[in-house]
Amino acid sequence: MLDMTNAKGRFEIPAYTRLARTFHWVTAALVLTLIPVGIVMARVSGGPLQDWLFNFHRSLGAVLVPLMVVRAVYRLAHPPLPLPSEIPAAQKMVAESVHGMLYALLTIQPMIGWISVSAYRAPMIVFGLFELPPVWREDRLFSEQMSTIHTYVGFALAALLCAHIGGALFHHFIQRDRVLMRMISGR
Repeated sequence: MLDMTNAKGRFEIPAYTRLARTFHWVTAALVLTLIPVGIVMARVSGGPLQDWLFNFHRSLGAVLVPLMVVRAVYRLAHPPLPLPSEIPAAQKMVAESVHGMLYALLTIQPMIGWISVSAYRAPMIVFGLFELPPVWREDRLFSEQMSTIHTYVGFALAALLCAHIGGALFHHFIQRDRVLMRMISGR
């Protein structure tokens, strides 16, 4: 049940619904796992560990695609409350731009990976439960090109995440406002 009363018993609509916050933190956990696993798997020299890391990375990416689609649809249907009026317009514009780029890249990035894996003809087995079909014809050169793009988009995502997390921490510890708490408690 959604509690819409504040500490003084007054009715208050949350900035983000409980489901929106759940989508956010599940996405954060996935991405903050995907990035280091992706870096490590590319540096391990073959063998069962590298195979496991590749399969784990692919599985998490396969979960990210539908999560981001559902999350985007949900956000369109349930937009959050506007940022507090005391936040300068330029900061609001930067926040909206970073959010938009994160949504776009987090949706596109796993698709690039899936195309790369498909063109290589490696199996896309999701957590050992089922195999996703290839979405591209076999073409090893194209696979390598897509893999390179996947790497660069990963670096762009990491930079955007640093900006996003840095902004949230700036608001919490320097500005001492409620921006971060909106995503933690909804208020």
